[in-house]
Amino acid sequence: KLIPNWVMNITDVGHLVSDADEGEDKLEKGAKREGKTAWEVAEFYTEDFLQCMKELNILTPNNIVKATDHIQEQIELIQALEQKDFIYVIDDGVYYDTSKFPGYASFAKLDLDDLQAGARVSFNPQKRNNSDFALWKFSPKDHKRDMEWDSPWGKGFPGWHIECSAMSMKYLGPTIDIHTGGIDHIPTHHTNEIAQSEATTGKRFANYWLHSNHVLIDGEKISKSLGNGIRLQDITDKGISAEAVRLHVLESSYRNQSKFSWDSLVAAKNRLDDLRAFAALRWQAKDISEEQTLDIKDAPFSLISFVTNDLDTAGALTYLSGLTNNFNSRPINPNSREDFTDFIQTIDEVLGMRLMEIQDISDEQKAKIIRREAARANQNWEESDKIRDELLQESIALNDTKYGTIWLPA
Repeated sequence: KLIPNWVMNITDVGHLVSDADEGEDKLEKGAKREGKTAWEVAEFYTEDFLQCMKELNILTPNNIVKATDHIQEQIELIQALEQKDFIYVIDDGVYYDTSKFPGYASFAKLDLDDLQAGARVSFNPQKRNNSDFALWKFSPKDHKRDMEWDSPWGKGFPGWHIECSAMSMKYLGPTIDIHTGGIDHIPTHHTNEIAQSEATTGKRFANYWLHSNHVLIDGEKISKSLGNGIRLQDITDKGISAEAVRLHVLESSYRNQSKFSWDSLVAAKNRLDDLRAFAALRWQAKDISEEQTLDIKDAPFSLISFVTNDLDTAGALTYLSGLTNNFNSRPINPNSREDFTDFIQTIDEVLGMRLMEIQDISDEQKAKIIRREAARANQNWEESDKIRDELLQESIALNDTKYGTIWLPA
């Protein structure tokens, strides 16, 4: 079994307000706005991001590395490029000369002849080529930055792109198997990563690239300029779980734009409720015939076949919805309990819905359900409703079927 080595980098320095090499650093700008230092802003949002990862049940990488902890590695990488004559120094920093890397435009299929100053990059008369990018930016002479370091070229801070190559090489070597990121990284950030990495090592930087599309809100990309961002805390404060948010994202192919709306999020919550009810059936197998239950021995393989086909999570969820629609109105046969439990575990391993965390109800609660069934048989509806309401207060809902009463998490 192959054990992947997964590295995630935290960009806590060096990212300017756009893909250009001009303008104010995002952290410096945020620090001024919030009355904090850039270090405090970086620490706050790093911790918030990692906490959201836990709530969303995202696996923890083998290494989570920060750009500010790897300044020396970035300087050394720039020095290696300098030795190979790929850099030049101008008034505001150290730049990579893209004209010396023949394959620069191939990854993003860029037309460098049509790349006009002011389109993707800000015009800088000292740059040799419009596509050249900063490896190291010099600190302003009129004030001290919160984040700045000494370098062979002068005091300053690293450009956005150099950190990724430096940390990737340190933890994964000159060539990595899979590099991920958003589609907006293709024309600039990932193109520049390839250029600086392959110019240094002479080897392919990444064997495969996996780019995800954007989440849209009201048809627009989430951005600070539009002020349309929604934090996970904003959603959970409305009583919608992080698992429902995760499911909502998985409802779209990573290749397609995911269209967020509150209505669609509520629909995802309802879908998750169906899955949780489905998972609860493993605790309440009843003596019904094999003909009355569904065969799920092949269900784990069917589910896995979706996600191994270009990560078709949308297809996987559609498949699960078909099963839950058929299952949630009936219990399972005791003979299929083990297969059923294995399938629930597979769902968790593939989609991360935490369904195996749903525990059996107590003996006292089971006794209440039996008393309620007796009340219903005697047409004592008042007692039946009373018990139903009591269980609902304990987060247990009931579904009366022709096979008997089934409980589900409320």
